[in-house]
Amino acid sequence: MTLHFTRNRAALAIAGLLLAAAAPTAYAGLDTETAPAPTRGTPYIETQLFFGTERPDGGPAVTDRQFMAFVDKEVTPDFPNGLTVQNGRGQWRDANGKIEKERSYELILLYPVTAAGASDRKIEEVRRAYEKAFAQEAVGRVDDRTRADF
Repeated sequence: MTLHFTRNRAALAIAGLLLAAAAPTAYAGLDTETAPAPTRGTPYIETQLFFGTERPDGGPAVTDRQFMAFVDKEVTPDFPNGLTVQNGRGQWRDANGKIEKERSYELILLYPVTAAGASDRKIEEVRRAYEKAFAQEAVGRVDDRTRADF
């Protein structure tokens, strides 16, 4: 029994050493800074918009129905090829320095780089329309270059 236990223990120790020695090599394959970017797809811009639902004036929060009606009226006509809406929970510091926590929506738009100028104007119109319609201080925006293949 002791011999069997010792052999197993020795085998485990050797396996551990091999794994430890191989780990740097395995993780080197995960180095994203030197990995080539994927070439699939066409250059696109991904824009994420963040819409809060609480109203600074204390009025009722924006409902799902109101938000989707807003998307149908203000976003879909300018971006008919598609979009994604996700529900979220967010927080931000308002103009008075107070941290507001609220239910929110993330709207994701993908459009070709060649349409960036026209899309930028349309997106800014969407942001201003939401701020006006629902008494919001701001609609957050993040833009990123990406590649997309449909």
